[in-house]
Amino acid sequence: MAGPAGTDAAGGRVLVVGAYSVDLVFRGLAGPVAFGNEVWAQGFGMVPGGAFTLAMGLRRLGREAVWAADFGTDVFSQEVLAVARAEDMNEHGFRHHPRPVRNVTVALSRPDDRAMIAYEDPVDARPLGELIATYRPAALMLPYLQYGPEVSDALDVAARLGATVFMDCQDYPGSVDMPAVQKALGQVDVFAPNAAEALRMTGTGSVDEAVEVLAGLVSTVVVKQDSRGAVAVENGERVAQPSLPVEVVDTTGAGDCFNVGFLHRRLEGGTLAACLAAGVACGTASVTATGSGAALDAAGLEQWVARLPG
Repeated sequence: MAGPAGTDAAGGRVLVVGAYSVDLVFRGLAGPVAFGNEVWAQGFGMVPGGAFTLAMGLRRLGREAVWAADFGTDVFSQEVLAVARAEDMNEHGFRHHPRPVRNVTVALSRPDDRAMIAYEDPVDARPLGELIATYRPAALMLPYLQYGPEVSDALDVAARLGATVFMDCQDYPGSVDMPAVQKALGQVDVFAPNAAEALRMTGTGSVDEAVEVLAGLVSTVVVKQDSRGAVAVENGERVAQPSLPVEVVDTTGAGDCFNVGFLHRRLEGGTLAACLAAGVACGTASVTATGSGAALDAAGLEQWVARLPG
């Protein structure tokens, strides 16, 4: 297992910073969920999620990923640790606590959407800049929108090291009208919200308008559009990649799997179109199983990319 310094032969180490989650996924609900009613589900799965999906997906594609995450004595921490070890994931970024560190999400999943309820035990975060300086990654993956003085200072560290910074949104609060958000996005190489997040944070009425606004702040903006695929703009070049029809089992983790495919291809030196295709392939494949169970390996990625419409 790789140590905390150095790079691998396939484009360099990726540092993933974010908490694990255990996703309790209920599928095929018999009716709408409301207080006072009991609703039966046709299917159930318990799978690791959160930033686990990013680190695991990168590992399956053959990349060295250091995942900075916290674990405790609780059953949920132990479940994720067991799966991480079965996937032969790098443990150098793990921090263990002598108390419960529970991170649980209940996902009520339909083929077209999902609702989620989440809980996490508070943990003092490790300074982001310190993690970047310690692991010296070729790329940094941030699972949600982050901004503020500490984040900007940390992203300055990443820039000095030449690290590619990939940031998702994950419906965290913040809008492009906020100077701190503008500054953080200007320090990010790739920003990849989904369509609803892009509309909310830009206050626009269409994805095209949202992409135009975000492209004025970020060098590469990618907007994920669920079953419609994704669109991206980089240095004035606009690319769209449709998805392909599949039988949807669960959409939980699809956005994270998309992120993995996009960054993986980018670190290979792929074009914007190739990166977008890899992202759509990974995201589409993931919805064919519960959680991130269908995350692709390198051979599977090429097979799914070949199936995508041009």
